[in-house]
Amino acid sequence: MADAKVCQMIGGQAVIEGVMMRSKTCYAMAVRNPANGIVVVKNALASTAGRSKIYSLPIIRGVVALVDSMKLGIKLMTKSADIAMEDAVKEPQTKFEKWLEAKLGDRLADVMVVVSMVIALVMGVGLFMLLPAVIASFTNPIIGEHTWALGVFEGVLRIGILVAYIALISRLKDIKRVFQYHGAEHKCINCLESSRELTVENVMDCSRLHKRCGTSFLLFVMIISMAVFFFVRTDVVVLRLAMRIVLVPVIAGLSYEVIRWAGRSDSRFVKLVSVPGMWLQHMTTKEPDPEQVEVAITALNEVLEDLPVVA
Repeated sequence: MADAKVCQMIGGQAVIEGVMMRSKTCYAMAVRNPANGIVVVKNALASTAGRSKIYSLPIIRGVVALVDSMKLGIKLMTKSADIAMEDAVKEPQTKFEKWLEAKLGDRLADVMVVVSMVIALVMGVGLFMLLPAVIASFTNPIIGEHTWALGVFEGVLRIGILVAYIALISRLKDIKRVFQYHGAEHKCINCLESSRELTVENVMDCSRLHKRCGTSFLLFVMIISMAVFFFVRTDVVVLRLAMRIVLVPVIAGLSYEVIRWAGRSDSRFVKLVSVPGMWLQHMTTKEPDPEQVEVAITALNEVLEDLPVVA
């Protein structure tokens, strides 16, 4: 059995028809293919934080970890989709796609990951940072000089938009399956951390909620942004929008530190502040079936092979 402290450093992510598990040194992705087999992709993991001491500093390490996670997540989402639909009839390449492949060659996949990251960041900042600020600005005549209230109202709007967004996408059939694999990922990690044998029966019996979930991270981002903008405020709309963009890395870094601390503590206070994130996970995770749990166990076992073993 792997050491409990080491186990707590294991994280994961749901992908298309599968689960990715990761430790500090490697990741393993298991995906169910059309033939009902399980395909495993496993590689060593090199963190950007290890390249410089600056990247390991508080706040900064959170931003670095977020970028690394996004890069890996987008890359594996694309790879998992290819595996899950390997027998599907592919549409012929367009002239533009052929031109890109000719120009970029082996670098095409990396470029597409970067482009996807930029699009995701722009949409995320626009939807969850700028849109609430724009809507809240219409309350200026009512709020007047009480700009602190503007920050609170904007924060509530931000959380409302997040919940509405998750509620809408959860209605999509494909997203629901991803949420089921998300539940399978959590169940596996909870089973491991409770020192139970990783069997389908044991894993199915565990909770699909986990306090170190990325969903909780998103909610912490919303709450911490509300606290930050409570103190950093202005009634000039252009400056307010600029601050929302400039302070995104700071808010992300602070949120990372909070959830990192929460993941290592079992205090009553931590359990209390984790409650909203756990509530939200009822939307972003669904109960998996045994076959989905089997996929998650496969991914986790691959990662455990590289962890130190306690006699």
